[in-house]
Amino acid sequence: MGQYWRSKDTKMFSGQLQADNFRQMASILPARVVRRSSRSRPLERGTPCTLPGAFEVNGVSFDTVQFLDSVDTTGMIVLRDDRVIHESYWHGYDATTHAISWSVGKSFVSALMGIAVDEGAIRSIEDPVTRYAPELAGSAYDGVRLKDVLQMSSGARWNEDYSDPSSDLNRFGQVRTSGGSVNAYCAQTQREYPPGTYNRYNTLDTCVLGMVLRHAIGRSLSDYLHEKLWEPLGTEADGYWNVDGEGIEYAGGGLSAVLRDNARLGLLYLHEGMWDGTRIVSAEWVRNSVTPDAPHLMPGKRPSAQLPLGYGFQWWIPDTTGVYSAIGIYNQFIYVDPSARLVIAKSSAFRDFARSPKPEHYRMEEHFALFRTMAASM
Repeated sequence: MGQYWRSKDTKMFSGQLQADNFRQMASILPARVVRRSSRSRPLERGTPCTLPGAFEVNGVSFDTVQFLDSVDTTGMIVLRDDRVIHESYWHGYDATTHAISWSVGKSFVSALMGIAVDEGAIRSIEDPVTRYAPELAGSAYDGVRLKDVLQMSSGARWNEDYSDPSSDLNRFGQVRTSGGSVNAYCAQTQREYPPGTYNRYNTLDTCVLGMVLRHAIGRSLSDYLHEKLWEPLGTEADGYWNVDGEGIEYAGGGLSAVLRDNARLGLLYLHEGMWDGTRIVSAEWVRNSVTPDAPHLMPGKRPSAQLPLGYGFQWWIPDTTGVYSAIGIYNQFIYVDPSARLVIAKSSAFRDFARSPKPEHYRMEEHFALFRTMAASM
């Protein structure tokens, strides 16, 4: 869910509103353009609905408008039965604003992995990483199954503590944003757990998936994203993917897009990989992506996981009700509730995000409670 960068003397997790920075990431850091679809068309509109006035968390009532303001929400779009029923923007954002999605982009990378598997560019997710990225021989990823990396269970030693300036995540971010090489950083990792035994959130795992993809498809992630997702999904606007000093896309969280185009990924997964009657990604991949299949991946507190949320192929599973979500730092979301036929995409710039490890500096429980209330009432 995150990374570190410095721009205009502004640090992440500093308590400052980052809304202006988050819509300028394509100019703050180098980026590749992902051209809008040549078949671009707007999302269908449904009967407008208002947001619920309040929602509850553990018996405590929250006013919806006040909560959205408190987490510096910049945009939210709600679709039911494939139609937009609510769309709102704040802090100078609108439907044309490109917002950095942070780790929501990991779920786009997962979809690209699934397509590469469907097409045979990647033979199997049972293959070792080093079959496709031999430069990782001798690293923590040497011999690790692609499946374990997809499930954030690579076993690599890693500390993604956003509030700790000396954490692996923050040191990695300094290398990346100062023109360093993501690939070279991945090659220096060391192993801590046996692969496939412990679920630890690790942005570097997704960077490794990006390495694998580039080798397997023989071209840039931006080109592949345009052809396989942006074009067939009829995206309304260009996207932008930040790159490192070698011009390689930052797979761990560098994708910026308009909120409506983020929502399209949720719709694609809601329909198990189908879009307008065309198969984009296999239904098997979609189902496996959002279905934990081992004890260390199941929702709930467990000794074999860092966080209480369940995990699939770069998608979070909050509980056992069938919902799933892409999540990025500062409270970015693509939330899908198949039983309610509901998709919610949200962008935010929560100024107090990760200032400490305390729940009030993440607000995950409140967001999921709000989304559940929206699914029941809108």
